[in-house]
Amino acid sequence: MLFWFLKVSVLVYLGLGLYLYLAQRSFMYFPVDGREASDVRAEYLSNDGESIKLWVLGEGSEKAVIYFGGNAEDVYYNAEDFRATLPGYTSYLVNYRGYGGSSGSPNEANLFADALRLFDELRSRHKQVAVIGRSLGSGVAAYLASQRDVDRLILVTPLDSALALAKSMYPVYPVSLLLKDRYESVAYAPEIEAPTLMVIAEHDQIIPRRHSLRLEEAFSPGLVERVVIANAGHNGLSGHSQYWQAFERFLNP
Repeated sequence: MLFWFLKVSVLVYLGLGLYLYLAQRSFMYFPVDGREASDVRAEYLSNDGESIKLWVLGEGSEKAVIYFGGNAEDVYYNAEDFRATLPGYTSYLVNYRGYGGSSGSPNEANLFADALRLFDELRSRHKQVAVIGRSLGSGVAAYLASQRDVDRLILVTPLDSALALAKSMYPVYPVSLLLKDRYESVAYAPEIEAPTLMVIAEHDQIIPRRHSLRLEEAFSPGLVERVVIANAGHNGLSGHSQYWQAFERFLNP
């Protein structure tokens, strides 16, 4: 009986591990459908044969901000808040590959490549380019800031790495051998020179605060300003007025 139990347990463990490995990107990315909008202009960026859809607000400013959203976020719904909060900026809200009318499929390498391509394009249009990344997007933003001279960086509910988060969620599996998209912001942080604002939700159940604080510790001393939004959770953070006030104050020093 014991041998049978052990055999079944091993088979279940291996089967679940195989499923997690094969389906891991479906647990990480939740693409939103494309939409048409009359109140926001859409622009398309070509990269590696794919078409990346951007929502563009406040055109014509010398200052720009790029927004990389969460893994299940329809970035269109931020348009009114960006208009109201940052009227002196041209804002570019990025639909990742496979999201919101962009072609292709999302993965770490593709999102990183698109971020670099977009920044290089916008640097030719604007004198200043700031970058905001929320949740999954914080990993894209941190990588971009480590590779390019961004003017200011905002990381919202950031994770130190997807690898560290996955290890805490699946401690019985060798996650370091299985995970494809790692978003190791903690490794990029020492290369970032831009003034950085970190916005954290007091009651974040998705990315526990210890992951954000570990990322903060990896930056050069004195580079990061931290704001904790009281009584906020991971998904409801942007519904708090302090959230947008922190953006406005940091990007308009």
